[in-house]
Amino acid sequence: MEHNLIFLAIGLLLIGSVFLSRFTSKIGIPTLVVFLVIGISLDTSNLISSTVHNYELVQTISIFALIMIMFSGGLDTEVKLMKPIVKPGLSLSTVGVVITAFIIGIVVHLMLGLDLMLSLLLGSIISSTDAAAVFSIFKTQNMKIKNNLDSMLELESGTNDPMAYILVISFIELITVPNLAISTLVIHFIQSLVLGVIFGFVLGKFFAKILAKIHLAVDGLYPVLLLSTAILSFSVSEFVGGNGFLAVYLAALIIGNSNIKNKESQMSFFEGFAWLMQVALFILLGVFTTPSELFSVLIPAVFISILIIFVARPIAVLISLAPFNVDVNSKAFVSWAGIKGAVPIVFAFYPLVYQIPGANLMFNIVLVTTCISVLLQGSTLKFMAKRFNLLDD
Repeated sequence: MEHNLIFLAIGLLLIGSVFLSRFTSKIGIPTLVVFLVIGISLDTSNLISSTVHNYELVQTISIFALIMIMFSGGLDTEVKLMKPIVKPGLSLSTVGVVITAFIIGIVVHLMLGLDLMLSLLLGSIISSTDAAAVFSIFKTQNMKIKNNLDSMLELESGTNDPMAYILVISFIELITVPNLAISTLVIHFIQSLVLGVIFGFVLGKFFAKILAKIHLAVDGLYPVLLLSTAILSFSVSEFVGGNGFLAVYLAALIIGNSNIKNKESQMSFFEGFAWLMQVALFILLGVFTTPSELFSVLIPAVFISILIIFVARPIAVLISLAPFNVDVNSKAFVSWAGIKGAVPIVFAFYPLVYQIPGANLMFNIVLVTTCISVLLQGSTLKFMAKRFNLLDD
């Protein structure tokens, strides 16, 4: 009987996600927030076992979901549209992330009195924009932005997670190993990026050739092969010390712009599967959350949200795009479109896994900050595009 109730709940959630996406896209609120709330309510009602509070298990499931989401985003990205905005996009995803992380960290340390290393770790966790949120909003609202800004934002959100990931791991190492040499971190940083690019490119080319030439007896096996490609791109790169998220996105970018068999059906499969992973991820993150703890961090979370949206992100955008010919309205829109999402919440699990002091506090702050960002910036993105005269009809 319990199994029937579980299957009934899963079925209702899945069909609900389909119809909710149609409704929420009209009012501008990302559907994923609804599932985060559902997850929180499930935990409050004690309908989910306490065994979900296993940091490493939840982290593993979350990373798998992110792999699928980033791989789907890479598959759906057209390189020819990216060429004019590669440099500013990559500047946002590297320089912009570092600037955002340090501004948040230093201000939080000075204003809220949190330890400097913990403050910088918190800033690193919430420094990147979220690919899932950005892809979802542009797609569900059918938005096309002038000056190719939508492509720039998609490139930024798809490639800035590796930089944030490196910063998070670096500050965790500095906290857990206080005597760690800075030179070791720099070497690890360079190694992670270089190996991530190399293995992402090599594996992307390798699997693109296989997917273009292989003949399978059952057409349904082609998406399975593509699924294994996403997992292997991440795991192989991580195994050799590279950045798995960067490798996944790059491999998907190469495969998505190659002539592979049954390309249209495979792209559709991954689009739906990535959506399913987003739903599962946000419900899981909601289940992991205790509502009473969220209320206790509401004031600092609101302060940090204001800091990110109106100070850190605008400064990071101005500095990152300074070398490029980008007009004021475009910079303002790019600044407003720095939406947070599932990625910062997933990164917030790392301090919990490593048992960093204050990890629970950081997790709750990141969750509330993310919700504010998605609700405020996500729901007004189309309005702001019109406001800055950037919406391409």
